[in-house]
Amino acid sequence: MKPSIKPNSPYFSSGPCSKRPNWSLSALSNALVGRSHRAKNAKERIQTVIEQSKSILNLPKDYVCGIVPASDTGAIEMAMWSLLGAKGVDVLAWESFGSTWVGDIFNELKLENTRKFIADYGKLPDLNAVDFKNDVVFTFNGTTSGVRLKNLEWIPDDRKGLSICDATSAVFAMSMDYSKLDVITWSWQKVMGGEAAHGMIALSPRAIERLESYTPPWPMPKIFKLAKNKKLISGIFSGASINTVSMLCVEDALDGLKWAESIGGLEALIQRSNSNLEAIANWADQTDWIDFLAEDPDTRSNTSICLKIVAPWYLNLDSDQQAAKAKKLVQLLDQEGVAYDIGSYRDAPPGIRIWGGATVETDSIQALIPWIEWAFSEIQK
Repeated sequence: MKPSIKPNSPYFSSGPCSKRPNWSLSALSNALVGRSHRAKNAKERIQTVIEQSKSILNLPKDYVCGIVPASDTGAIEMAMWSLLGAKGVDVLAWESFGSTWVGDIFNELKLENTRKFIADYGKLPDLNAVDFKNDVVFTFNGTTSGVRLKNLEWIPDDRKGLSICDATSAVFAMSMDYSKLDVITWSWQKVMGGEAAHGMIALSPRAIERLESYTPPWPMPKIFKLAKNKKLISGIFSGASINTVSMLCVEDALDGLKWAESIGGLEALIQRSNSNLEAIANWADQTDWIDFLAEDPDTRSNTSICLKIVAPWYLNLDSDQQAAKAKKLVQLLDQEGVAYDIGSYRDAPPGIRIWGGATVETDSIQALIPWIEWAFSEIQK
């Protein structure tokens, strides 16, 4: 039978993800709209986002952090185009976005002495094969596969190359040793539920040294430039962003950071995400037709929770039929207003993807599960 209790919030999208609990437009009432982002008070507000982000994440004191254009994609592209080419490159991928960075390195930058380590959905590549004499590019959490790194212990402290990490959908939700990372990129739209379009980038002293000692041989668009005349463009990291930012988005980012502080900071954010994963894991352990896409339980993401249907009747269908059934399940939940945007990413195996980041309440996850059971029974008819 159709369940009677709906989730308090039907928003389970993996980006932009759900707003914090009890969010409303009134949270943006103090936004400096109609003002130049170069104005003194606007720059101060932008800088507050930077400083509070560094504080909540516990970034190393000697790392710089700034706001850049084009979400996490812009941030990681900026890092690759500005830093790569001085050394060989090892690039890792186990889902769609990591594969995009592979394509950029091999097909656009066309760097020499480059190796790629690719794993199928559900798996990680061989981390022991990575050579840190090279620069290394990777995601921490596979947003479209639901597979995350267990830790960063495989990165040596005495590495010769830079470790460049696309950390969106991981920061604010997972424990990370940032000292192992020379470049960290993310966006407001992941985990904290902020608005899209803006990215963030943090750089270690080693990354700054590279920027100030190496000039890439290719033309560099203005929005990709992190250095000028072999000096770090310090304004990016002190409130003077490289292009115009939305002060509405800045206000929304501040609101999310204030909420994070109010509930206990990073530890509380991680715990909320872990509780959401635990609720789904408990259900999956007791259910014979659903399983995680991640093959190793220790690599299950607690934000982009990707699940596959493993019922025998379903596995006997051809790939098009499987995709149609999974799509129907997602449509039923959408039509009932209980879960929006939980279909698998277009390049991923068919299934469902439930966002479990810190802004999602575990009660909503628990209320969603009976609805998924109902929708599954419907697609068997």
